[in-house]
Amino acid sequence: MRPAELDGAPAGPAALSALALTNYGHFTTMVVADGAVRGLDLHLERLVRDCRVLFDAPLDVARVRALVRRAAPGEGRCVVRVTVFDPHLHLGNLGEDARPRVLVTTRPVPVSPPGPLRVRPAVHLRDLPEVKGVGLFGALRLRRLARRAGYEDVLFTDGDGAVLEGGTWNIGVVRGERVLWPAGPALAGTARELLRRTGAGTAARVTLSDLASCDAVFATNAATGVRPVTLVGDLAFPAGHPVVTGLAETYRALPAEPL
Repeated sequence: MRPAELDGAPAGPAALSALALTNYGHFTTMVVADGAVRGLDLHLERLVRDCRVLFDAPLDVARVRALVRRAAPGEGRCVVRVTVFDPHLHLGNLGEDARPRVLVTTRPVPVSPPGPLRVRPAVHLRDLPEVKGVGLFGALRLRRLARRAGYEDVLFTDGDGAVLEGGTWNIGVVRGERVLWPAGPALAGTARELLRRTGAGTAARVTLSDLASCDAVFATNAATGVRPVTLVGDLAFPAGHPVVTGLAETYRALPAEPL
């Protein structure tokens, strides 16, 4: 894997310190396979939209693509994260005009696919849930608590028990032959949106109490695809439901777009 690069050059400690200490920016994470990305248009649209929201500034999509091509190998697979931030912004000058820069980091794709998820519900609404922001304190704290309680991750709900999203993934449920995507404030994940483009599922309000009448639960994420959820709190669900298996196959078969 290549070292972290900022605008195509090695990222120095000053810039990385600014990102760590100010922690203001946004990102997207994608799997690059043989120089192509599934849902590339959605990743780029997200970066442009979030850059406008957080920095009131444009983002050069062609340049982002070139930077990802530079970092990712031409053959094989890796996970690439594109983070957009301004190293010159800090707590004392956040109101100044921003000059966003692009940090590209890579990591290996897991050797084996992840297993089913067991999740612990928790009341939590992310700041600007429609933005994939770098400030993950709330989500990571709740994930840590879930893991220490014997689960793999956390499932966010609102104060009325409506299901929203996972810490870094979207959630879907199966009721009969129907796929439902819980409606509410949540990130429009690229994997979920790609499946919706195929006609899979409709949005509907789903509460924790509604899950008792559901046949299966699953998570979607660009890096892991479709993953069964086998436990929500104390409610158990099958790992091999045919609808979830079919969604996973559909997602894997989706074409990728060259960088």
